[in-house]
Amino acid sequence: MKYYIVAGEASGDLHGANLMKELFLADQNAEIRFWGGDLMQAVGGTLVSHYKERAFMGFFEVIKNLFKVLGFIKFCKKDIASFNPDVIIFIDNSGFNLRVAKWAKKEGYRTNYYISPQVWASRASRVEDIKRDIDQLFVILPFEEDFYKKHNYKVTFVGHPLIDAIADRKQVSEAKFRKEHQLGDQKIIAILPGSRKQEITKMLAVMLSLVNDFKEYQFVIAGAPSQDFSFYKRIIGSREVAFINNKTYDLLSISYAALVASGTATLEAALFKVPQVVCYKGGYISYQIAKRIITLKFISLVNLIMNKEVVKELIQDDFNKKNLKTELSKILNTEHREKLFLNYFDLEQKLGGKGASKKAAKEIVKKLQVK
Repeated sequence: MKYYIVAGEASGDLHGANLMKELFLADQNAEIRFWGGDLMQAVGGTLVSHYKERAFMGFFEVIKNLFKVLGFIKFCKKDIASFNPDVIIFIDNSGFNLRVAKWAKKEGYRTNYYISPQVWASRASRVEDIKRDIDQLFVILPFEEDFYKKHNYKVTFVGHPLIDAIADRKQVSEAKFRKEHQLGDQKIIAILPGSRKQEITKMLAVMLSLVNDFKEYQFVIAGAPSQDFSFYKRIIGSREVAFINNKTYDLLSISYAALVASGTATLEAALFKVPQVVCYKGGYISYQIAKRIITLKFISLVNLIMNKEVVKELIQDDFNKKNLKTELSKILNTEHREKLFLNYFDLEQKLGGKGASKKAAKEIVKKLQVK
């Protein structure tokens, strides 16, 4: 069978890679063509476009690059038509993917979606687009099944793929990791400022402003694979902070606490049982638009899944040095940490255990075999 996968951003690349591994196992004759990143490319298949080329963050930033985005969409449609796949699998990245899906459905292609667009967060009217254009939707968050049920759309909950990604990773020796990256024996505070230039630019400097206030700890920046060190260096300046690129899981596995940009990384930190402060600061125009259309009480996946404030969220103007220092001090406190660990355990139970990618891949292949 021929599979065409469209993923964007680092998290989509991770989940796409794991799904591809399972597709190759479930279908020995699988031929895969994809939009993704280095992780997907390492699995096999043919890379069409790297997500680095399409890393636009926020409403205003997308508008500024609208012609580029439209050009990518046009090229994607043309490439799909040329490949003529048995199924198209969209992964997250709704702004791009739902536009392509609308065209694909009209053209008669079978359309699957792995990892639901966050229609439960804003613009719920998009559910009607999904119902019209997506043949099968695989969801990874426990509350999504009930959300879609209210909209009379049956979806398949497969569990969260991060459970697999973390459980299956190659374990590292803390001593060896510290030696390799010239880290001392201090407790580590990991800094995860996101993967896109806009968010790193807006948040990293504030995160780094705490370095001199917590000198008994070692601050370590988790560099994103999509950015070069030279970009971070301009923000780091002369601060005494370590930088480790593309080894976020290894870093989290030995971290004592973390400052984390809102997104998938908040869930990753929780699954590694690392106390965290969630941070978000967007462009002024993008934030003002988002504030008016997002209907959620929380922005972090941890709090959304648990339906209560488990981790502190510092958003936009609340994200400043004073508040960040206060909240970091709290998660370094033993009593506060113990409460967090109990909530993290409950969170993991809600996510449905291992096997998300395998479940999705088997279902995709099974449906193709009986079509």
